[in-house]
Amino acid sequence: MNVIEISETGGVDVLRYVEHPIPTLTGPQDILVKLGAAGVNPVDTKIRQNGTLLPDGLPAVLGCDGAGVVETVGEAVTRFKPGDEVWFCFGGIGGPVGTYAQYLVLDNHLAQPRPQRISMVEAAAAPLVLLTAWEALHDRARIREGQRVLVHAGAGGVGHVAIQLARAAGARVCTTVSSPEKTDFAHALGAEYCINYQEEDLVESVMQWSEGQGVDIALDTVGPEVFRQSIPAMAYYGDLVTILDPGKDLDLKEARVRNLRISLELMLTPMLRDPPGARVRQGEILRRCAELIERGDLRIHVSETFPLARAADAHQLIEQGHMTGKLALTMV
Repeated sequence: MNVIEISETGGVDVLRYVEHPIPTLTGPQDILVKLGAAGVNPVDTKIRQNGTLLPDGLPAVLGCDGAGVVETVGEAVTRFKPGDEVWFCFGGIGGPVGTYAQYLVLDNHLAQPRPQRISMVEAAAAPLVLLTAWEALHDRARIREGQRVLVHAGAGGVGHVAIQLARAAGARVCTTVSSPEKTDFAHALGAEYCINYQEEDLVESVMQWSEGQGVDIALDTVGPEVFRQSIPAMAYYGDLVTILDPGKDLDLKEARVRNLRISLELMLTPMLRDPPGARVRQGEILRRCAELIERGDLRIHVSETFPLARAADAHQLIEQGHMTGKLALTMV
């Protein structure tokens, strides 16, 4: 089978299109999946540049999420049979297991049936961003009906699903965007109010929209400066969640006065540390997201696809920034 592998860190030139043996089942609960597509995420480019998240993880096959067809199952597997279509988030943080590959072996409990309302490519691009947004909004911020929610970068990978998940939870949503086209896109997803951060003041805009109250939840998907800018836009006793390192030398005086609850979200924790119940919880999240998709309440926007051999082009596009939705690699 063909895979995209790195054996050193660096630019896109370290991505190598190489051949590996098709993996075999190693345990009775395993399934072998023939991948149809894989999602491409910013974390993939960071691992390529900075190194794997697991010790001694090189050489490594990149890619954390994907979708495909079950080829063979272990003797103890009862959830799936050959021919079933699945989606999942597994691998890609170090070592030989990742979704930038034509085949992958994983424990069957880490996979879920693929929602049929969306394509194989859309399903492959979805798990990492869905898990991130769901955990941020539901598990960290404890979102409730009627709350006001600020989603930063609402046209991006995490942002565009976060808008929809917040709306599905009964919240009102405002978001930041960078262009009229992205404003239209975010409104179509359910955002009530869009702020062009290049032209408008964030805090003034949020306060105008929220009638001077601030937002109950803010989701930072951008980084330290946006995290800091969000603090004075928060309602008292609100939840500020970031999916990135908030940076050093943070002045949290205003956050403390507002009695904010600050949360850090990293959906890779189950792969990094395997805390009890975490993998099961993420499987349940994907199952619930599939229900929303099948009802038509959640969609995945894939702006562009590339064949596996052109993974470098996808990485370059992500590194240019200002992405709308997701990118995916196809295996055919």
